[in-house]
Amino acid sequence: MAFNSLRHVQSIIERGLRKTGTLISRWTKPSSHPPVLGTIADLTRSKPQLVAENLLLRQQLSILNRSVKRPRFTAADRGLVVLLARTLQRWKAALLIVKPETVLRWHREGFRLFWKCKSRATSRQSQLPTETITRIKEMAASNRLWGAERIRGELLKVGVKVAKRTVQRSMRQARPPRPHGQTWSTFLRNHAKDIWACDVVQVHDLFFRPLFAFVITEFGSRRIVHLGATRSPSDEWVAQHLREATPYGQGPKYLIRDNDAKDGPHFAAVAVGTRIEVLRTPIQALRANAICARLLGSVRRECLDHLVRVSEAHLRRVLTEYVTYFNQSRPHQGIDHCVPEAKASGHPLVGDPGKVIAFPILGGVHHDYRRAA
Repeated sequence: MAFNSLRHVQSIIERGLRKTGTLISRWTKPSSHPPVLGTIADLTRSKPQLVAENLLLRQQLSILNRSVKRPRFTAADRGLVVLLARTLQRWKAALLIVKPETVLRWHREGFRLFWKCKSRATSRQSQLPTETITRIKEMAASNRLWGAERIRGELLKVGVKVAKRTVQRSMRQARPPRPHGQTWSTFLRNHAKDIWACDVVQVHDLFFRPLFAFVITEFGSRRIVHLGATRSPSDEWVAQHLREATPYGQGPKYLIRDNDAKDGPHFAAVAVGTRIEVLRTPIQALRANAICARLLGSVRRECLDHLVRVSEAHLRRVLTEYVTYFNQSRPHQGIDHCVPEAKASGHPLVGDPGKVIAFPILGGVHHDYRRAA
């Protein structure tokens, strides 16, 4: 009985000391009270508590010493601060460069990381038979409209019972996720036959006088629809060539053009009369009209850079010959090495070509190879 009374008195004294230490620590914060009172408060604390607080303060001091402006905490620093704060009863008072909410957030992140590592599967190998996984992949590849539940039901019909997540995991390996929406290449392939593009290329003659060529191309077949040459292009001249390229209202749905002043109100009036919607490209955006820009580059590299233009008529004659070669004989990478006007290009060489005849183009700059009749 006396022993129980002694223990009761001892517990009362310990609680009183803890409350006294708490009150003294509140009164002795470094910002508002002298260090003497803080030293008196430390006398009521245990040695492990003091050691942990000193370690926490030293860690913050080392972080400040290696930082230039804002303190930078590494992953090891965060883990050590959380560990030291866990061993302190009054850890909030020992934090000087971070807020207590920040330490609590670090603790939650470490808790999630701990359980993520602990919940990770020890073995990545599937427990299903190889035949079942192969059958799931075959069903997913052969039936693009089937989902995981449908494939799971088909497997149940043949006596194979698997979970839905197992089916989904095997489906991802056999059927990569389809991109959302329609890609630009698919859109262009579906609407290429309804899109034309036009542009003007400038060259110089023998006496360095400017010459201009107006070109219209079709996206679908890469065919050059129309071509014109002049020394002084104007809005009326460009509109007339657009009118010649669309006889009897035959034309595309869309026509891509740049912001050249030569495509003025007369050009727009002809487009409206032919029910063509003109699409202007952004300023200094060659990729917006990439196919026509690449065509003009081919015209320069394969034709104009190898010949000297004497006059406007000579330029028109040279370009007409090149357009015939371009449309009827030249293979194009954009359409799988086919010829825009395939009927006029002859039959492809299959097996032994026999005798092949080369027809010179532009005085031998290019050659058109055909099988002898």
